[in-house]
Amino acid sequence: MTRITTPFGFSSTTSDVTEGIDFTGKRIVITGGASGIGIETARAFARIGAEVTLAVRNLEAAAPVAEELRASTGNQKIFLGRLDLADLTSITEFADAWTGPLHVLVNNAGIMALPELERTAEGWEMQFATNHLGHFALAQALHPALAAAGNARIVSLSSSGHLFAPVLFDDPHFNFIPYDAFLAYGQSKTAAALFAVAVTGRWAKDGITSNAVMPGAIATNLQRHTGGLRTPVERQKTPQQGAATTLYVATSPDLEGIGGRYFEDVNEAPVAEHRGPDYTGVAPYALDAANADRLWDLSRELLARRSA
Repeated sequence: MTRITTPFGFSSTTSDVTEGIDFTGKRIVITGGASGIGIETARAFARIGAEVTLAVRNLEAAAPVAEELRASTGNQKIFLGRLDLADLTSITEFADAWTGPLHVLVNNAGIMALPELERTAEGWEMQFATNHLGHFALAQALHPALAAAGNARIVSLSSSGHLFAPVLFDDPHFNFIPYDAFLAYGQSKTAAALFAVAVTGRWAKDGITSNAVMPGAIATNLQRHTGGLRTPVERQKTPQQGAATTLYVATSPDLEGIGGRYFEDVNEAPVAEHRGPDYTGVAPYALDAANADRLWDLSRELLARRSA
């Protein structure tokens, strides 16, 4: 399998990667679309003509963001929908309210390095529940809309943090393993990459593919539990640069029908045999098909158990 390389790179922006792209008539959902790089992701889609729904926890706080996006892009088709990824009822309500096709689902929302172990009502570790299980449940619920679109794409935001840990299949919720904030975060971001592998393997026949992206180091509220962004200045990105890989993976004709891959700096990442000091590349365990199958089965089991 040939690794995908592009003329873009570390400093490329959303404007660079979407030049010549027209998404008029396409419908996009972005989780966490009213904060962090979600805003620039939404702005870029709006500028190329897409209808954009910001799926957010706090509609009141997101309303001014949506209004600013409409004003700055001239695209009035920017909508809000309430979605709490740690609340399965909220996910069901969001999906039930959706009508018509969905061309791109961007699993952008996330939490990072919670200092203390927090759990959902189901007893699930909060980072795994929010960053993976919530998005898994959302994609399952929106599958008919994605299939109706034809050639739909799911963009799964991973992170170089996945290099901290594989999925801890025997104890993903830290019932036995002592809780560690970055171990939990790493697991959740490995799950994001494996989700892309599993979706493509199962849903490509329905015209749905998925790839994972590593946005890069961008100063946002995501780092509120870590004392702020600590990446060296030369390795930091602007929000427009950070959202570029997402936009490329979501819109490029080069990726038609291609999924199950991991991109960083707007190129497919090389496989890393160990975690280096620059935290680049993708770990083999994050692309392993057997791991992806196991995670899919575990996720379905957890959701089924909750519904029983």
